[in-house]
Order: sequence, then C-alpha cells, then structure tokens
Amino acid sequence: MSALNNTQYQPPFFILKGIPGLEAAHIWISIPFCTLYVSTVIANSIILFIIKTEVSLHQPMYFLLSMLSGTDIILSTSVIPKMLGVFWFNSREIYFDACLIQMFFAHTFTAVESSILMLMAVDRYIAICNPLRYSSILTNPLLVKMALAVFLRSVLIITPIPFLVKRLPFCRNDVIAHTFCEHMSVAKLACADIKVNAIYGMSLTLFIVALDMLFIALSYIMILKAVIRLSTKEARVKAFSTCIAHISVIAVFYTPFLFTVMLQRIGQTVSPSVHITVANLYLIIPPTVNPIVYGVNTKQIRERIRKVLH
Repeated sequence: MSALNNTQYQPPFFILKGIPGLEAAHIWISIPFCTLYVSTVIANSIILFIIKTEVSLHQPMYFLLSMLSGTDIILSTSVIPKMLGVFWFNSREIYFDACLIQMFFAHTFTAVESSILMLMAVDRYIAICNPLRYSSILTNPLLVKMALAVFLRSVLIITPIPFLVKRLPFCRNDVIAHTFCEHMSVAKLACADIKVNAIYGMSLTLFIVALDMLFIALSYIMILKAVIRLSTKEARVKAFSTCIAHISVIAVFYTPFLFTVMLQRIGQTVSPSVHITVANLYLIIPPTVNPIVYGVNTKQIRERIRKVLH
C-alpha cells in the first residue's frame, strides 16, 4: 500500500470546472468576459500601433506603456480563450503539459505587469523630481536593460512553479475548480504534502508584489514632496495630473490582485464562485482598462486616436 501511495502518477489531462456553483450561468458570464477580451486586444493593439508609428511618442514613458500593452495582451490571451471554450463549448479538458504552460504564462506576465507598473512609477519620479535630467537619466539603452531585467526576474522566479507541480503525485481527482490552471488550484489536487508549493507561492507574492508596491509607494512619496515644494498651485496641479493615469492603473491592477490573495487565505469562509470570479477579474479588467485610462488622460495618444478614427 505504501509503495502504491508513493507511485508518481500524472493524469493525461485535467478538467477545468469553470466557476463552481455558477455552471448554469456560464453562457451569460461569458458575454462580458468575451467583450472585455476583444476590447483588450483591440485597444492595446491600437496603443502599440500609435506608439510605434508616432515619432513624437518615442519617449521613455511611452516605451514603458507599449511594454504594458504587450504584456496585457499576452496575459489575457493566456487565460481567456480557454475560459471561453469552457463556457461556450464545454471544452473542459486541458492536457497536463498545456496546463503547466498556461500556469507559467499567467503567473509570469502577472509578475511582469507588476514590475512594469513599478518602472512607470520610477519614470514619473524622475520626470517630476529631475525634469532637466530626465532624458539623460532614462536613456534608451537603460530602458532596454530595465525591461530585460524585469522580464528575466519574472521568468526566473516563476519557472520553478510548473516543476513544483510536476513533481507532485496526483490521484483520481483531476477536476480543477477554476477557469484556468492557477498554481494552488492545481497543487491542491495532489495526494501529497503541498507545503512547499504554498510557501513558495506566498514568497513570490511578498517578493514581487510587495517589493514592487514598496518602490511605487516610495516613488510617489518623493513625488508628493516635490509637488508640494512647487511655487504655484497651477504648477502643482499640472505636475500631479501627469501621474493620474498611472495611479489609476495601479489601483485597477493591485486592488483585485490583493483581494484575490486575501481570499486565498480565508478561502474557507468565502464562496468559491466569489474567489474565482475575483481571480479572473484581475486578469481581464486591468488589460481592458489600461489603454482606456491612458487614451483618455494622455493628450498625445488621445489626439492620435482621434486622427485614426477620422
């Protein structure tokens, strides 16, 4: 019996349950998710096109914005199409390796997005606190190095997660109570101790998100100090208005993300449907809202969109 229990077994595929308790409403739930996904791809593609073709936008702030738009498309595409397949066609099966790949992309680009928001906060800090040295500090080579650094950090930190799942022995239960292959939702199916998975997952949250939020908070504290020292009210309003779009994007991304993390800790007292719905929201709402926020608040992008539409 002991030998049987220790036998390494991996199911050929998992079954994605969708949103437990709301299976009858999957078709209706799919409508807003599909609408948001299509909007995400179109809006972020427009942002990428505008930044690429408009020479005046070849600046650090817009380089980071293009990174954010590209990340948003990849992040939502890693999850939403399969989710819609579950909702529309009852296509619930996902091969074991495909599940691990989806897990890697979803978690990696969530980490990348957090890192880009941190870099954008640093960009705003330099633009407001050191405006005369802005272009000399944030040079194109430095931006490329920063982009590669945040991407490699995310990849290196997330890469162990699929391997931590792959090492686990699985029993007869192959139904994932989720819409995608979220790390702990898959790990909980294992008939083995998953303490290492839980500790590593929480460590990632603290290392990536908490560290990025700390840098964002410090950047805006210094920005606030610099703005307060400006001589006129008009100058203070103008300086702070340049940060409004970024602050909005930060709030849209971190609010559902932190709420999801909190629900994982108190999951026993919260309906699974609530937990899973919130987890999906942080994967689709920020990618949808980000281009709208920047399109409305950034004059150059707003004018370019107006030209494209006309």
